[in-house]
Amino acid sequence: MSGSIDLLRHGDTGQSGYRGQLDDPLSPLGWAQLRAATARRRWDAIITSSLCRCADFARELATQQGVPLRVDSRLAEYHFGDWQGVSIEKLAQEQGAALGQFWADPVTNPPPGAESFAAFRDRLSAALNDIAKEATAQRVLVVTHGGAIRLLGCESEGRDFGDMANIDVPHASLHPLPWRVSA
Repeated sequence: MSGSIDLLRHGDTGQSGYRGQLDDPLSPLGWAQLRAATARRRWDAIITSSLCRCADFARELATQQGVPLRVDSRLAEYHFGDWQGVSIEKLAQEQGAALGQFWADPVTNPPPGAESFAAFRDRLSAALNDIAKEATAQRVLVVTHGGAIRLLGCESEGRDFGDMANIDVPHASLHPLPWRVSA
């Protein structure tokens, strides 16, 4: 058996805007979304972001399935700097040009005070390299965030990071990830 990695985005939190590394809990809807998305699915191990909107559900699922759970803070969402917790509507109204530039080219136009995309890519890639090395004969579920899934998808497929805004990653969606370990 060869290993496989599935990425799962956390469920709804009832919050809006760029939440980033704010530690929002899941809403009742978010819990229901995640339970429905993983029903009748099995994994051999679960690895999760340290943020509670991922980790709380991952703990429940690992216990239910009787599989190992590891929390990895490198799987946390992108840190949006000054935009963290601000609604998209407010950003569009007050910083519309900067928001449009970020969507078009997030590498060159990050939010003020934000994590660099190189740092985001490096920490996520390092985490996935470790997971892929361990998952050679396992089915592994990685519970993480929308931005992380978009970036990892672009990295895996050799796509430009400007494509991230065009990748649909709804709450509680599963994404198989063909990951090649980099040197």
